[in-house]
Amino acid sequence: MWAILAVLVIGGIFWYTHRPGAGSSAAASASKAAGPVPVVAGTVEKKDVPIYLDGLGTVQALNTVTVHTRVDGQLTKVAFTEGQDVKNGDVLAIIDQAPYKAALAQAEGRLAQDQAQLANAKLDLQRYIDLVAKKVISSQQYDTQKALVSQFEGTIQNDTAAVESAKVNLNYTTIVSPLDGRIGIRLVDQGNIVHASDQGGLLVITQLHPIALIFTLPEQNLVQIHEHTNKGETLQVLAVDRDTRTTLDKGELTVIDNQIDTTTGTIRLKAIFDNPQYQLWPGQFVNARLHLSTQKDGLTIPASTVQRGPNGPYVFVIKEDQSVEMRPVKVGQIDNGEALIEDGLAAGEKVVVDGQYKLQPGAKVTVGPAAGKPTAGHSDAPPQGSGEGHKPGSELK
Repeated sequence: MWAILAVLVIGGIFWYTHRPGAGSSAAASASKAAGPVPVVAGTVEKKDVPIYLDGLGTVQALNTVTVHTRVDGQLTKVAFTEGQDVKNGDVLAIIDQAPYKAALAQAEGRLAQDQAQLANAKLDLQRYIDLVAKKVISSQQYDTQKALVSQFEGTIQNDTAAVESAKVNLNYTTIVSPLDGRIGIRLVDQGNIVHASDQGGLLVITQLHPIALIFTLPEQNLVQIHEHTNKGETLQVLAVDRDTRTTLDKGELTVIDNQIDTTTGTIRLKAIFDNPQYQLWPGQFVNARLHLSTQKDGLTIPASTVQRGPNGPYVFVIKEDQSVEMRPVKVGQIDNGEALIEDGLAAGEKVVVDGQYKLQPGAKVTVGPAAGKPTAGHSDAPPQGSGEGHKPGSELK
């Protein structure tokens, strides 16, 4: 009997302490007893906010040329140094010219010989005109001489072509740069015999100024990009280092690929950069930021203000009576520690930047100074954030 009574008493106590609302009432009482919660506040600001589309890209040379010899012979001179910047037409190497000079002289001699024969044949033809008119010779002899003149004229044309070919081959012994660029590591040393049929070249020249960046974006961004390019707008692209803060260079979008990669659901784009300081290098991986547009009079708050709940993002708004309200918001993007709010807030409203973990709707707060503001590093452009927050119209969840 006493055991049953004891069980009932203990069960009653357990039910009373765990009944619905008991915990929240206790928490509310504790919160009220504890007084206002100290928080750090911020203000909803209105300003112009740039909208970026972020992707990963690879730097590529605008042009890369492997320089080959076009004639056979010994490499008698290497006129460049590895890593040298060259201009279009600069001499890079010289092939032994002696055989080609001799071939040119031979072709010119054959041309002179045949020109002399042609001149003599023309003189005879002129004499034959008078003789055939006086019927001293037959018309057949005249026709034969006329054909001989035509034959020598054809020979002269062949000889002239042979002279030009010899000159071309002689010019090919001097190898010049086909473009402005930088020379890589030398592939053939001076003194070697080189051939026009060799698979490997003498050197590789890479154009670094200007330079290209190939990057990818999700296919759903293609419509947004076309909305601007179809109006004739030139879209700016930022090349950002892997630290997501340092802008290496600024360029322009020049090409949108003509098809979407079905395996990844992405579209390739190409941007051109002047690259005056050679901050971009072929093969380098960088973050590409396509400046799509600028949101005029956008509402912004510190990114730390935005909290995430089961129903989406929300912020704590400080009301005039110093109590807080939990308000759902729609976030357009988060960039450089700043969130662009598309819906849910108004300019000038006070929001809780720090201290949210102690809050619940209706709680009283007291606003204090921040414990310490992080110092942002130098950057020419807003750094890249993470996730879907960078895509215009996307909503944090």
